[in-house]
Amino acid sequence: MKKVIIALAAVLGISAAAFAQKTDLTVSYGGYTAMDCMDYHGGGPDVNAAWGAVNVGLNFKVAPKLSIGPSYTFSSNTRKHYDDDHFYYHAVMLNGRYDYYRNSVVTLSGRLGAGVVFSHESCDDYSKNRAYFGFQISPLHAYVSLSRGFGIFGEVGFGNQGLVQVGFRANL
Repeated sequence: MKKVIIALAAVLGISAAAFAQKTDLTVSYGGYTAMDCMDYHGGGPDVNAAWGAVNVGLNFKVAPKLSIGPSYTFSSNTRKHYDDDHFYYHAVMLNGRYDYYRNSVVTLSGRLGAGVVFSHESCDDYSKNRAYFGFQISPLHAYVSLSRGFGIFGEVGFGNQGLVQVGFRANL
């Protein structure tokens, strides 16, 4: 637990130091997360498919083509045949995005993220908390600028934030 707290403090420190740089906020929805197809529920009976994930992130430009920053992801699901057995997932990750093509309207990039996923299982008579490795690998991230400082994006990859993500990005 100390390692997780130290890692989160480092992420927050990097974020605070980089806040003076060009910053953007991303909000997205991702479908079919790693929680759906991997054991993020401690074994036992199968779980239902999650509804997806809601993602929020900050990105700080640290080089002309490179941005880094923290993100938060929330998702939940239930066990099959046990409607009162719920799982809640909270993922905190540090992400890096590299822009490999850019023009005045479209930017194509790749993104990697790593961090921790906190799983909380609650049932009528008990609850359990677990921590898992969190990740996101997205080789194709396409951003379309709609106005100065605001646009929409779509992303294809795999991890805790979803197989396919759609959302918006705003410059702060």
